[in-house]
Amino acid sequence: MSPAPPSSRPQFDYLVYSPPLARVRHLTGARDWHGLVRYFAALDHTDEEAAACGVVADTPGSETFLRQVADQYPGEPLPRALLADRLIMVGWDIRSGARAQDVTASQFDQFHAHLRQAEQLLIELCAEHPTYALGWFLRGITARGLELGQSEARRRYDRLAAHHPHHFPAQRQLLQQLCPKWGGSWEAAHAFAESCAQAAPPGSHSPAVVAEAHFEHWCALDGNEATAYLRRPDVRDSLLNAADKSVLHPAFRPGFHGVTTHNYFAFAHSVAGRHAEAAPHFRALGNCADEHPWLFLPGHDAAAAFTKHRASALGRG
Repeated sequence: MSPAPPSSRPQFDYLVYSPPLARVRHLTGARDWHGLVRYFAALDHTDEEAAACGVVADTPGSETFLRQVADQYPGEPLPRALLADRLIMVGWDIRSGARAQDVTASQFDQFHAHLRQAEQLLIELCAEHPTYALGWFLRGITARGLELGQSEARRRYDRLAAHHPHHFPAQRQLLQQLCPKWGGSWEAAHAFAESCAQAAPPGSHSPAVVAEAHFEHWCALDGNEATAYLRRPDVRDSLLNAADKSVLHPAFRPGFHGVTTHNYFAFAHSVAGRHAEAAPHFRALGNCADEHPWLFLPGHDAAAAFTKHRASALGRG
């Protein structure tokens, strides 16, 4: 990530600003299984595995290739994990991002059918490889989609955390489950986010879950009430403390999640009118951005919203 010129539009395509992830898409499209195996073996952290797994799953038509590989290597965990994630993504695309009351019965049936296929793969995978991070991470997603409840989702997260205690993608998934829209509460969501921040090593991504929790809370409010929430002194303090321990800490390394984490902090401070607090996050981002959360602002124009708030934060208005 590098500083952006004042007039440049943000780059939202992570395959452009993250060449290592673009490599995953290329290997998947080329059906280069041995290349994918080498790629995943070279990753330094299970957080990066989850990001790379998502790129494979987001590759159109990859399920045919992944089924063939899973059949060819029945004892290996990676083919089944990648296939399960692809099934999850296809199912979620069918469901769409609409509220439950706006999803048709047919959509729900197809959504659940895909998730059940993924869940069966993952049950067998986790039984054979009980410490495999990707398996438990993905089971956190299926738990939510299949509406298995708070206790089961937390059980799955705890199984993962026992061996991988600061798994940022898994923490983000459980946060979703703990929000009211999935049967949780704001007390549970914020308590979990703060516990992730407190337990995290300095410079890790985990404290950024705090910023995402505040974004989710903001989304549930309307108009002035939403803005007032982000302007609360206690919300400001929790954001500053989380940033100091994560994205603004000298030990922080962006990796595959740096754009996501800085975006949530930049967004929260910008909407609250705290341009000075947003500035270091925009400087770190440069021209790299994530449409989510900027799409949630009035007008639903992520590029315009990001550019406007970046200009205000960096004195380019």
